[in-house]
Amino acid sequence: MGGVGKTALAVETAHRARAQGWFPGGTLFVDLRGYDEDPVTADQAVLALLDALGVRDGDLPPTTDRQYDAYRALLADRQDRMLLILDNASDPAQYLPLLPGTDHHRVLITSRDRPDALPVRLIDLETLAPDDSVALLTRALHDTDERDERPAREPEAVRELADLCGHLPLALQIAAGMLRRRRHRDIASLVAEIREAEDATTVLDHNSPGTDLYGRSLVLRPVLETSYHRLPPDQARLLRLLCLAPGAETGTEAIGALADLAPESVVLLLEDLAARHLVTPVRRINGAPSAMRWRLHDLVRAFGAGVVAGDAGLREEGEAARERVLEFYWRWAKAADDRLRWLPGKPVPERFGDRGHALEWLDGERSGLIAAVGWGREERFAGTATRLAECLGEYLDWRRYFDDLIAVAKAALGAARLAGDRLNEANAWNSLGNALLVAGRPGEAIEAHSQARYRYQAAGGRHDEAVAWGNLGNALRAAGQVDDAIDAHARARDLYQAAGDRHREAMAWDNLGNALQEAGRTGEAIDAHTRARDLLQAAGDRHGEGRAWHNLGNALRAAGRLEATIEAYGKGLKICREFEDWYGAGQTLRNLAHTYKTIGRPADAHAAYLQAADAYTRANAPTEASRARAWAAELPQ
Repeated sequence: MGGVGKTALAVETAHRARAQGWFPGGTLFVDLRGYDEDPVTADQAVLALLDALGVRDGDLPPTTDRQYDAYRALLADRQDRMLLILDNASDPAQYLPLLPGTDHHRVLITSRDRPDALPVRLIDLETLAPDDSVALLTRALHDTDERDERPAREPEAVRELADLCGHLPLALQIAAGMLRRRRHRDIASLVAEIREAEDATTVLDHNSPGTDLYGRSLVLRPVLETSYHRLPPDQARLLRLLCLAPGAETGTEAIGALADLAPESVVLLLEDLAARHLVTPVRRINGAPSAMRWRLHDLVRAFGAGVVAGDAGLREEGEAARERVLEFYWRWAKAADDRLRWLPGKPVPERFGDRGHALEWLDGERSGLIAAVGWGREERFAGTATRLAECLGEYLDWRRYFDDLIAVAKAALGAARLAGDRLNEANAWNSLGNALLVAGRPGEAIEAHSQARYRYQAAGGRHDEAVAWGNLGNALRAAGQVDDAIDAHARARDLYQAAGDRHREAMAWDNLGNALQEAGRTGEAIDAHTRARDLLQAAGDRHGEGRAWHNLGNALRAAGRLEATIEAYGKGLKICREFEDWYGAGQTLRNLAHTYKTIGRPADAHAAYLQAADAYTRANAPTEASRARAWAAELPQ
């Protein structure tokens, strides 16, 4: 892409190659200015090359054809190898006529466009690695003043500045120039300025220090504008809309929804944009082109969003596009969520044949889904964003993305309030309470679930009220308020029984059993978990049945019935593995190991602890994994 440092790399390479004697015949350099308003043509360039080779004035052939003949003859006759650098080409027509008619010499061409139709070796340049970006900024400051201690004093600010510059060498050089001029200010002040502007191009271009070593202007926006304005209308439209997409990476299907185009058409346009280094293909899923993902450089995204914001017609086009992609995300997130919650006898969700396919799609679109929920801050998108948030709770909890879970719940709460939707506001409080609880914040969870309960009661939704009572009971138990938790779960159970919802009643029994056990009422806990297990079996909720087996094992262990405990854990573990519930498997294996240790089977306990550590690792629970390994280390193998 523009500003990635193609010219600097080409010139540095040429200097090093010449220093090593690779090109005793010398080096020729022509700036073709391919992205200026008036690019250099091959006919103009050949005159400059002939002049550099000593052919000028009266020796210059009178016609263009003869000028090319003279140029090629001079190169063919030259015994010493030469290097020809054709810089900044936008069209093969600029350089094809300039290629030597012999392979004795070498040619290095720089361009923002990939000439895929030509048999030339292509070297794609990406932005710098983060550490290299920091090194560039640090060296740029030290080369001017070796006493400049700011990079050493503010390492985090240097790294953040490099991130804000998108690791693009041109942006980094401009930032370095600004810091040289502001030598009495700290680096953090520039970071804060860019963050406040929310567009690095605005700050950097406004404060650009001038030109680089090659006499070129150190400005970002014109570099991006020239690339954008050279695009055909369909590619320019897609780039603008892609700059509005949520998330750092976007799948082809979502881009198709954004642009209101079929995936096949979108892929062709995206490949054209990738050839111009304006988008980057990220990875394939199962090798299907329609399943590829695409990434924009941050500065390109900011530029494109600015183009849209500056034109009323483009703004409306962009809002409609965002509406389409939000509807797309909601439709398929709901289908994926339905698949995760599906029980035998219920309607089969569309698209996703099993849990694995649903999770794969959600994993791939996760960043976009979460960012799209954030659009609920805008009234136009509030309703759909709230519905989308409701579809993500089960998935984010399953994957243990607790920070995302809290962020989504808070965004949904704000969107529901903006939309004036009291029921969805209650749902959002409920989701927020669940998120806070799994994140280890039970006090806040109690408040959130209490807010949900008040709103459900006011709306007269007895079933929803039961949900809130059950979740409140879990939060109360986590906060050590066991008696209140028992009352809450009993209320939830009674409400579900009255509504005839046997599946939810089963979960209420299971939660009630946990609270009873914590209160020391072990016999009642065993009865509650047994009732839960039987109801979940009858409902066909295999995964819920596995949880009930695990909880029943805990109650049996508290009662001293250790053989029955091992049997219950074994059944629960089998179901966890069946569903790839690795956190549940880790919990069960940990408790199984505790049981083996109690009955004097240290080798079995050691093995179970290590298996628990592996399961926790797969579940993204490193703290629990470390604890399990420590327990294993205390036992003989």
